[in-house]
Amino acid sequence: MANNNLAFTWADTIAGYVVGFDAGTRAVELETSDKRRFTVELDETTVGELLRNLGEPYADASGHLDGLLVPGRYIIVYGIFYPTSDGDPRYVAKHVQLFGRGPGDYSFEDPGWWTRQIDQLAMFYRRSQFGNGPVDYREYRTELHLGGSKTDSHVQETDTISRMVYGMASAYMLTGKDEYLEVAEKGTDYLRDHMRFVDRDNDVVYWYHGVKVTGATEQKLLSSDFSDDYDTIPMYEQIYALAGPIQTFRVTGDRRVISDTEATLRLFEKFFRDHEQGGYFSHLDPILLSPHHESLGYNASRKNWNSVGDHAPAYLVNLYLATGDERHADMLERTFDTITEHFPDYEYSPFVNERFFRDWSHDLEHSWQQNRAVVGHNLKIAWNLMRMHALRPKKAYVELAEHIGRIMPDVGSDRQRGGWYDVVERVLRPGEQTYRFAWHDRKAWWQQEQAILAYLILAGEQGDAEFLRHARESASFYNAFFLDHDEGGVYFNVLANGLPYLLGTERLKGSHSMSMYHSVELCYLAAVYYNLLITKQPLPLWFKPLPSADRTLRVAPDLLPYGRIRLEEVEIDGKPYEVFDPHALTIELPDSSERLTVRALIVPAD
Repeated sequence: MANNNLAFTWADTIAGYVVGFDAGTRAVELETSDKRRFTVELDETTVGELLRNLGEPYADASGHLDGLLVPGRYIIVYGIFYPTSDGDPRYVAKHVQLFGRGPGDYSFEDPGWWTRQIDQLAMFYRRSQFGNGPVDYREYRTELHLGGSKTDSHVQETDTISRMVYGMASAYMLTGKDEYLEVAEKGTDYLRDHMRFVDRDNDVVYWYHGVKVTGATEQKLLSSDFSDDYDTIPMYEQIYALAGPIQTFRVTGDRRVISDTEATLRLFEKFFRDHEQGGYFSHLDPILLSPHHESLGYNASRKNWNSVGDHAPAYLVNLYLATGDERHADMLERTFDTITEHFPDYEYSPFVNERFFRDWSHDLEHSWQQNRAVVGHNLKIAWNLMRMHALRPKKAYVELAEHIGRIMPDVGSDRQRGGWYDVVERVLRPGEQTYRFAWHDRKAWWQQEQAILAYLILAGEQGDAEFLRHARESASFYNAFFLDHDEGGVYFNVLANGLPYLLGTERLKGSHSMSMYHSVELCYLAAVYYNLLITKQPLPLWFKPLPSADRTLRVAPDLLPYGRIRLEEVEIDGKPYEVFDPHALTIELPDSSERLTVRALIVPAD
C-alpha cells in the first residue's frame, strides 16, 4: 500500500560511495558514510561536474558520467525524490559532484589546492576593503555584502580587523605575495594606533571593542557592542585581538608586537585568570576590571570554552612557534590540562560541556546556550589537543582527541548529505534518536573547518583510515558548497542540502562573526597537514623579517610531532642559504640593514 505521507516530491542531497552502476538503466547504487544504500537514477538532464577551486572555470563532466561512476568513488548528488504507487520513492539525480578523475582521487589533496584557494580569498578581501587603490584602514568596514561591497555601517571592530590581518599574513606565508603582507602590516599598525589602550597604572594592554568612525572623528568603544557581551570586556575579543598581529610577527619579527602581546598576557593573568580554581573568566566589568561585578549579569564569575580554550588556536600556538618561549608552552599545557579535566561530560552527553560557574560546576541555563552543544567546539578541542600532544605528549590529550573523533560523526554530522551541524541539544529527548537542533539544521563555514582540521591531524598523526575518510568527506562537502564561484570568498552558512543560505547577517561576507580568519586558517593548516602528514609533499613557506628582528627565525609551520618534518632548503633574497638547522626548523639570519625575503622549504622527514 502506498504511504500517503510521502505522496509529494522533494529535492535533497545524498553523499556517498559508488557501490555499483547499471549501464542499461543508468542506476547508481550509492552507500552513505553510515552504510545506508540508495539507488540513484540518472536521466537525460543529469549534470556532472568536476570539483573546482576558487578562481577556476566550471568543468563539465556530464557526457562522461557513465564511465566515471565506478565503485569506490565518493560523490555528492543533488536530486529529486518522486513518490511511486508502491510507496518507495524514486530518486533522480539532477547534479552529480565529482571530486577527482578516479576513485580515491580528491582534487583538494593536490599539493597546491589550498595555496590557490588562500590566494583567491586574500584577493577578495583586499579588493573588498581597499579596492585597487592604496591600503587605507580608515576605509575598512566590519560588514561586507555578499559580493564584497561595503555596508553603511562604519563601526570598525578590532577582532574583525585582526582576523583579516591573520588571513593576510597567512596568505603571504603560503604565496610569498608582498601585497598581502602589506595589508597585514598596515593592519597591525592600525590596531596599535587606534584599538590599543595602554593602562600604565596596571601595566597592561587591552584592546577596544572597536571604533565608530564619523568623518574624521573616532569614537572609541571600550566595551563590547555585541548583544551576547554588551557593555563588558569579553575574553574572546581580547584573545582574537592578538591573532592577526602574532601571525604577522611570525613573518616579520616586529618587536613591537611582542611588547603589546606581553602586556596583554599580563591583562589575562592579572584580571581574567582564576588563580585559585583554574581557567580564565569569560568577561570583565569595563570600569573595575572585575570578573565578578554584578553589572556583568549572567556573565559574572563564569568560564567557557572561548575564555579557556581559544587562546591556543587564536594566538598562543603561533606565539610559541614564533618565539620558542617555554612560558608559552607552559600556558598551553595548563590550558589543555584544564580542558581534559573539566570539559568531558560523557556519562551525561556525547558532547563536552562548555559553560561553567567559577567552581567548574556546569552552567546549563546560560543565555542562548542553555544545555546545548556547539558541534564545532568539540571538533576544535580534538584538533588542538593533537597539536598540544605533539608539543608535550600526554596520554590524556590523545585519548580525549580520539574519543571525540570517534563519537562525533554519529551525533554532530549529517551522514546522508555530508557536512557538520551547528548547535544541538546535548541530551536526547525521550524516544528520539537524533539530537535536536537548537534553531535550524544549517551548516556554518567555520564548523566545517574545525572538522577538516581535526580529522586531518588525527589521520596524519595516528595513521587511521577512518579519520582520513572523515577528513575527506568533510573537505568534500566544504569545497563543493561553501566556495562562492560567482562573487568570491566563502558562504557563511548553507542549508542542510548544501545550497547557500543568504538571509540576514548570514548573507554577509564580513560581519561581527565573519571576517577572513576561519576560511584562511583552514587553507593554511590544510596545506600543512595534507602536504606534510597525508600526501607527503614539500611545502614552501615565506617570511620577511625586519632588520631589527631576532636573528633566529623559527619556521615550523605548526605543532607537529618531533621528527615528522624537516627544513630541507632555504633561500634568502632568491639565493641559496645554508645556515639553518633542519631538525629544529630554525634559520640563523645574517645581519642586514634591509629586510630579507626568506623562502623555507619544509618536507616530510620520510
